[in-house]
Amino acid sequence: MLQSADYITEEKRKELEKELQDLKGPKRKEILASLEYAKSLGDLSENAEYHQAREDQGKLEARILYIEKILEFSQTFKRHGGDTVEVGSKVVVQKERKKEDITYTIVGSEEADTAKSKISHKSPFGEALFGKKKGDNISFNTPNGAVNYKIISVS
Repeated sequence: MLQSADYITEEKRKELEKELQDLKGPKRKEILASLEYAKSLGDLSENAEYHQAREDQGKLEARILYIEKILEFSQTFKRHGGDTVEVGSKVVVQKERKKEDITYTIVGSEEADTAKSKISHKSPFGEALFGKKKGDNISFNTPNGAVNYKIISVS
């Protein structure tokens, strides 16, 4: 598994495909209807509804392109198990001079969510963990200085 590649889970791929289908179908039709209505109101230069509909259309098309790019260039990963940290690994770490264990899941950058303990393999912490094994010590820099962790387990 390459650390430089972009990864998404099968669940995320399905979620994005569903969103893309919705954006290209019902959402696009909805915005086109809004544009037609706004045009019917008259003078387009001073028509707030028209300008808002055009802005919404631009955001929709940008989101469609963004999702298509993710789906085209991201590799879908399936966790194979093992004792080396890679995308999909659950890693239990212990911060230096602390007693409590913290569990993180290593995910692709599209799925990172620190509130859910999902960290990107491209984040400084994820990069430090990537390729390491149980018992390894890691260190990475933060704005407040270097932080050190010990890997307790990898699953």
